[in-house]
This record gives sequence, structure tokens and C-alpha cells, in this order.
Amino acid sequence: MGRFLGILIGVIVLVIFWLIAIYNSLIKLRNRTDEAWSDIDVQLKRRYNLIPNLVESVKGYATHERELFENVTKARTAAMGAQAPGDKAQAENMLTGALKSLFAVAENYPDLKANQNFLELQKELSDTENKIQAARRFYNGNVRDFNIKIETFPNNLVAGALSFKKRDFFELESKEEKEPVKVEF
Repeated sequence: MGRFLGILIGVIVLVIFWLIAIYNSLIKLRNRTDEAWSDIDVQLKRRYNLIPNLVESVKGYATHERELFENVTKARTAAMGAQAPGDKAQAENMLTGALKSLFAVAENYPDLKANQNFLELQKELSDTENKIQAARRFYNGNVRDFNIKIETFPNNLVAGALSFKKRDFFELESKEEKEPVKVEF
């Protein structure tokens, strides 16, 4: 009887340590995913801060393109307001399209293409786009690891009991939208 009680206590201790290990690994992956999302958010905010300066630079040369400027501003506002990765991705796709239109209009103004301020803004935006792409890959890698962890047996039993939910990837919708904003002139 004493031996049976010792084995039972040993099994219970092992199960408790196993549950603690799974819980801690889930917390670690969730925090890494949150940190990766924060990295995307930082780069997107940098992008949002560059856009008004870019619009103002183009406005000085292309005063009759009012609708385009309004579209860029609306897309920027929508992107800044989106919260969930899926909503954010959709809003970012709209903003990328609006920026492409802005750069297409800028093609028609040779003086603008030679403007040092405009060229510097293009360079910063291109750099920011590259950083967003890197942050997106890092985030999606962490989401993949997190989702695998909470979906595999027996981790899914613990994850489900503790209300861990799958995360959405931060993806672009079409091949055209996956290409970076072209800022070459």
C-alpha cells in the first residue's frame, strides 16, 4: 500500500511538472508572437508618419490631384485604425495601392522627381517597406510556432483548457500586393 501511494504521488508530481512545462512554453510563444506584432506595429507607424510628408511634397507639384491625396489620406487613416492582423493586412493593402497611385502621378512631374526632399522621403519609405517585410516574416514565423504548439496533442488539451487561441498570419492578399511599393524614378 505504501509503495502504491509513492508511485501515485510520483505520477501526480510528474503530471504537474508536465502541465507547468506546457503552460510555460505556451506563454513564451504567446509573448514572442506579441513582441513580433509590436515590431510590425512600430514599422507601420513609421510608415504612417512618412506619408503626410510625402503627400505634401507631391501636392506642391500636382495640385489638381486632389482625389488621389484624399484616397491616400483615407487609406492611411483606415490602416492606422485597424487592430487585428487580418484587418490590418487588408487596410495595408489599400494603403499600398494608394501609394502606388501617388508614385505613378509623381512620374509626370520631372521637377518633383529631382526634389531632394522627395527623394529622401522615397528612400525612407523604401527602407520602411523592407523593415515591414522582415517584421512580417518574423511575426508569421512566431504565429506558426504558436499555432503548432496549441494544436498538437497533448498540448491542445492544456491550451484549450486555458483558452489559448490560434493567431492569424499577417498576409498580403494578392501577388501584385506582395511586391514592395516602387519608389524608383
